[in-house]
Amino acid sequence: MKEEVFFSKGMKNVKEDYPDIYDVSIKLNDVCYTGKSLDYKTQKLIAIGIAAAASDDRAVKKQILSGMKELGITKDEVVDVLRVVLLLSGKPAFTKGINALYNVKE
Repeated sequence: MKEEVFFSKGMKNVKEDYPDIYDVSIKLNDVCYTGKSLDYKTQKLIAIGIAAAASDDRAVKKQILSGMKELGITKDEVVDVLRVVLLLSGKPAFTKGINALYNVKE
C-alpha cells in the first residue's frame, strides 16, 4: 500500500488493538498493488471501477480522491472508467460514480 492509508474508520482500532491483523492487511495491499505488469495508476483506475460497479459511494469517492492526490488521475480518466461501469454495471452504478467524482475536489 502506497502510504498505508485506509479509509475504513475501523482500521485505526485494528492497528491499535490487533496489530497482527493490520500488518497482514498492509502485506495484502503490497502483494496486490505490485506494479509488475500493470502500473499502480492503472491498478487504481481498476479499483475505482470496481468500487463504482459495486455502487459503493464512499469507496468510489475515496478511491478517486486518493488516485487524484497520489497519482494525478484526472477527471477525464475517471469518466473513461465510469463509461465501462455504465456498459457493464448499468446506469445506477454509473451515476453514483459520477456523483462521487463531482463531490471530490480536485
